[in-house]
Amino acid sequence: MSKSIKNSSLASHQNNELNSVQKLGLAAGFIGLFILALALFNVSFPNKTLWLTISIVAILGGIVFYANATYLKRPKGISNNGLFHQSLTNRGTFAWCIGIVLTLFYVVLYWFPKYLGLGENGTVNNGIIGFFDPFSLLLNGKPASQWFVYGTFYTMAIVGLGYKFILKYRHNKYQLVRTISVMFFQLGFAFLIPEILEKLNPEKAYFAKDIKNMWPLNYYFFNDWHLKALLNGGNLGMFMLIFGIAMIFIISPILTYFYGKRWYCSWVCGCGGLAETAGDSFRHLSNSTQKVWKLERWMIHLVLVFSFVMTIAVLFTFLSNNPEMSFITKDQFIYGIVAFLIVFTGILYIFKRNDLDADAKFTMLSLVAIIIISILVNFFSGNQNILFIDSNSLREWYGFAIGAAFSGVIGVGFYPLLGNRVWCRFGCPMAAILGLQQRLFSKFRITTNGGQCISCGNCTIHCEMGIDVRSYAQKGENIVRSSCVGCGICSAVCPRGVLKLENDSPAGRINTNEILLGNDVNLMELLNNKK
Repeated sequence: MSKSIKNSSLASHQNNELNSVQKLGLAAGFIGLFILALALFNVSFPNKTLWLTISIVAILGGIVFYANATYLKRPKGISNNGLFHQSLTNRGTFAWCIGIVLTLFYVVLYWFPKYLGLGENGTVNNGIIGFFDPFSLLLNGKPASQWFVYGTFYTMAIVGLGYKFILKYRHNKYQLVRTISVMFFQLGFAFLIPEILEKLNPEKAYFAKDIKNMWPLNYYFFNDWHLKALLNGGNLGMFMLIFGIAMIFIISPILTYFYGKRWYCSWVCGCGGLAETAGDSFRHLSNSTQKVWKLERWMIHLVLVFSFVMTIAVLFTFLSNNPEMSFITKDQFIYGIVAFLIVFTGILYIFKRNDLDADAKFTMLSLVAIIIISILVNFFSGNQNILFIDSNSLREWYGFAIGAAFSGVIGVGFYPLLGNRVWCRFGCPMAAILGLQQRLFSKFRITTNGGQCISCGNCTIHCEMGIDVRSYAQKGENIVRSSCVGCGICSAVCPRGVLKLENDSPAGRINTNEILLGNDVNLMELLNNKK
């Protein structure tokens, strides 16, 4: 009688089978999702509070059971076994199904919320939005909206799957602290505190939507309705306005100088938090070819320019229509913008031109010149709309194309197909600004020890930003890329300890291929200068 022998190979498909506790966790999670599905189809529950609680507890409890059974008994080290054997993580049928469902959910959420049960013209909520009314009334004193439901789902995903992430990377202190940070900021600063503030200030306009969200990621910060809400919001509103501006011009540049863009993109940002937790299983799907890198650079900086122009336009319109609410006039604003662009670009070109590629310098100077000329021509012609474009129309285009379609539908819906940082790589204007600061004015870099590199490729495969980390490691070259979010996964999965995240002196952080290869360089002079 033959006896079957279990294949002990790491590449074996047998090792992808689920144990009983994992199955129990999946069952609990799907029960919670099934209750939500019943609510979506407007099934009437006798006690919404009870059934909503059961649903949330079942989903989060299922994640805990599944994560415990998957990771706690594994030895030290980060296991990514079977990624290319599973349908969900290798663009298989399951991945396409999940991607389509997520995309449709975002389409309905942004443009057809009535199908989720949102009451219109004073009617009562029903469906899944009505299902969340008791929870919304508890936190903010108002019936739920589609954004409250979405915020709850978003927070559950980061907290629940963040726990799974912590167990997977539990032997890496940096990953533990970083993940706890994004869970804390999402749960507290993005979800609970804004809702509670609204309940405590029912007579004031709702302006504290996400305390940690900053311009230009928070593209509505300078919109007229938001500025009016802040200015009419008493001491709290004025604090939020001053704090928001300080985040842009003081806090963010200082933190980026010391720690790189990782302080925000990997430790605070909700988009990054979802990508790191819910999207961890898809980070290896990010394309790392040079063709995609070039496309990434063009797209993300064009979005930044679009965001900048839109902000100038809406501020100009606000100052034109509400002169009594501001301490500067629209004329002073225009002159200030032009002066800022000239001074900033001049300083950047004089002191940092050697750190910019030729195409980057040409593109930067061309765009700034076009914007300045267009603003001045438009201003002196007496037109009330900057760049001859109605600010409301520009805002609507940006909100539709970037704020909704890109960041939501594509940015999250395409996780299982294009990787977990599609939005961060190609569309986030906040990532573009922080990336420029990180590249040119920061102490952060990832150092490499080329002599220890065995070219396994783990670092490149698991880089969610599509950086070919191995090519830097093989040459012993520091990694200083605008797109790097400092997640540290490349260092965590390296079996030889080749990569290390550091905050050191800005001098010498960018070392080019020519220096490393010794082409036309006096190596002794280089070594002496480094002493």
